[in-house]
Amino acid sequence: MADLNDRILYRFLTGQCSEKEWREVNAYLQESEENVERLFRLEEVYHLGKYGSYADPERMRQAERRLCGRLASEQARLGRRLRMRRWMSYAAIFVLVALLGGGSAYLLYGHASKGDLLTVTAYGQDVRQFILPDSTKVWLNGGASLTYPSSFGDGTRDVSLVGEAYFEVTKDASRPFVVKSDAMRVRVLGTKFNFATGTLSHVAGATLIEGEVEVSGNNDEGQIILTPGQRAELDKNSGRLTVKQVNARLDAVWHDDLIPFDRATIFTIARTLEQLYGIRIILSPDISNSKTYSGVLKRKDSVEGTLKLLQNVMPIGYKNIGDSIFLLPAAGR
Repeated sequence: MADLNDRILYRFLTGQCSEKEWREVNAYLQESEENVERLFRLEEVYHLGKYGSYADPERMRQAERRLCGRLASEQARLGRRLRMRRWMSYAAIFVLVALLGGGSAYLLYGHASKGDLLTVTAYGQDVRQFILPDSTKVWLNGGASLTYPSSFGDGTRDVSLVGEAYFEVTKDASRPFVVKSDAMRVRVLGTKFNFATGTLSHVAGATLIEGEVEVSGNNDEGQIILTPGQRAELDKNSGRLTVKQVNARLDAVWHDDLIPFDRATIFTIARTLEQLYGIRIILSPDISNSKTYSGVLKRKDSVEGTLKLLQNVMPIGYKNIGDSIFLLPAAGR
């Protein structure tokens, strides 16, 4: 394939590509590494070249995160297994800085800030778990990326997130841990929490599992201290920051596929499975609501798989009725 024509290139850079044009761009990128490099260079020249001054380190980091998020969005839109890992590696390598007044640019090899590292999980890829330099554990959900330093200094431990991640932060009273996103930031000393933010959603949310966190909007929308079981949500459109009481551990089921229950009745379990699988569950009028279950269930790919596990601890049966699941007492009980 020859170089992309100017019309398709312009529509790509301005986010106006049709699906047919997206496919032409994808085919072009899959032809060679040189095509990938060239297009990403042009992408950042276009975006960063719009600024009339030298780009500062934070602006460069934002450009890198924006590029990662955009690539993930493209893959989700097309529903194709493109070479996302390779694309993401280029997003980490090729960051361009606009020169004063000229609109031209030069290439920086490496990351936006010296020593910064980037970890990415593509859509459709398994959850990625890794450990930060301070021993904090991180799980990245599909389509998420985390930028962090190769080592933390004496100040705050700052990382930048696009997408969803679960954190188990190593306690360090002298160095708060701060997660930044495009909409809000979370500040902690040592805790477990889930943070979901990204370019495809107008809501950013932080859910506290253990400990205490401080959540604040990037544009003075407010500041909230969360306690376990609370979720802070920031509407990016309205700028409204709110707090909800939730089953916090359910927000983080994706990171280990364990569904926790504490003295849960079949009614509570049914509502939980509805939330996790996006289905409707109907309870038989004669099913007992007196028995409870405490423990964890391993989430399976289908709700039927999880219900089979539940049958080992509760006397229930189930039937598929259209798009719904009907729960009833186990035969002979």
